[in-house]
Amino acid sequence: MNTNYRYIITLLALIAIFFTFSEKVLAADIKVVIENPPAKGPIVLLLFDSANTFGDIRNPFRQYSAVLEDNDSYIIENIPAGEYALLIYGDLNKNGILDKNFIGIPREPVGFSNNYRPKGPPSYSKAKFELDEGVSVNFDVLLEKPLGDNGRIGAGIGIIMRSSPYLMDSEIVYRVIPAITYIGERLQIIGPNLKVGLIGTGDLRLALSARYRIGAYEEDDSPALTGMGDRDDTLLLGFALEYDLPRAWGIDLSAGYEHDVLDRIGGGESYIEVEKSLQWGRSRIAPSARISWLSSELSNHDFGVPDSNAIPGRPAYTIGSAVSYEIGVSTYIEVTESLGVNINAQLEFLGDEVRESPIVSESRVIKGFSAISYIF
Repeated sequence: MNTNYRYIITLLALIAIFFTFSEKVLAADIKVVIENPPAKGPIVLLLFDSANTFGDIRNPFRQYSAVLEDNDSYIIENIPAGEYALLIYGDLNKNGILDKNFIGIPREPVGFSNNYRPKGPPSYSKAKFELDEGVSVNFDVLLEKPLGDNGRIGAGIGIIMRSSPYLMDSEIVYRVIPAITYIGERLQIIGPNLKVGLIGTGDLRLALSARYRIGAYEEDDSPALTGMGDRDDTLLLGFALEYDLPRAWGIDLSAGYEHDVLDRIGGGESYIEVEKSLQWGRSRIAPSARISWLSSELSNHDFGVPDSNAIPGRPAYTIGSAVSYEIGVSTYIEVTESLGVNINAQLEFLGDEVRESPIVSESRVIKGFSAISYIF
C-alpha cells in the first residue's frame, strides 16, 4: 500500500477514535428514580431543550421508553452538555403517546425534573437543569395526574375591563368579580369564560362555550350618551370548534358562535382566532389574532342610535352586522406552584360602520380580564 494512503487511513482512524472517545467523555447520563411507579404500562422519559416545545409537550430533544423495572430507575445515556428539562409519564394504555383531555392537559400521571410539581401550566424555568460535560445527574420523581381525581379548583379576585370608544367619554368600563377557576376533564372555568368539552380529545375538538358580556356603557358616562339608557350585561352561550395545527407549529385555531341566551339584547357573535403559546421565564404567553362578526342586534345595542333617541347633533343611526379585528395576548404567570396570575388583553379595531356612528369617536377599544388565583 502506498505510504501516503497508509498515512491518510491512519489519520482518519485516529480522528474517528478521538471523536468517539470525546463523545463518551463529554456526554453525560441522566438517571431517574420513580418514587411511585404505575402498576402497568411503560415509563416514557421526554427530554426537552426548548421552553416552547416543553410547554406544548412536542418535539422532545430525546425520548426514551422502558418497561417497568423492579428497581424503578431509568437512564438516558450519552446526552451532550447543555440546558434541559425532563418530563416523565406513565403510559398506562401503552399507546406510545401522552394522552390529554379536552383542553390539552395530560390524563396520565406525569413528573418533572427538580421535583417540580405544578398545579397549572408547567414552566420550563422551574424544571430546567444544567448538564455539564461528563457529569451525570440524578432525579427522584413523583408521578401525579395533573388534575388529580376531581380536577383543580382555584379562588381569587379578578377584573373585567373595557375602554370607551364613545364621544366625550374617557371612562373605563369595568367589573370586579370573584375569580373562580376550575379545570377538569372536560370543564374549564376561567373568570367570565366557560367551556365544556363535547366531542374529541385530540387535535380537533367541539366545546360548549359561555361568556359573561359586560354592558358597553352607562348613559351618564358622556354627554353624548344622555338619554340613551344604560346598556345591559348579558350571557352569551354557544359552541367553539378548536383545532391544533401540526404539532411542529404549536399553533391553535378556533372558531365559534355565541348567542345572547338571556335575550336582553338579542343576536350573537361569531369569531375565528389563531393563537400560539410561548414560554418566557415563569410566564406562558399566547399572542393571538381574531376576526369577529357582531349581529345587527348587538352592534346596534352598542353603537346605534334609535329613532326615539335622536336629538340635534345626534341623528338616528342604524347599523347592520359589523366586523372587527383584534390582536391580543394571554399570559399566565406562575408566582408559586399554587398561586398564579392570568392576564388577558386585546386591542380591537372597530369596523367602518361602527366608526361612522354619531356616538363613536375612537376606532380602537382596549379590553381584557386579569385575575390572581390560588389553586388548591
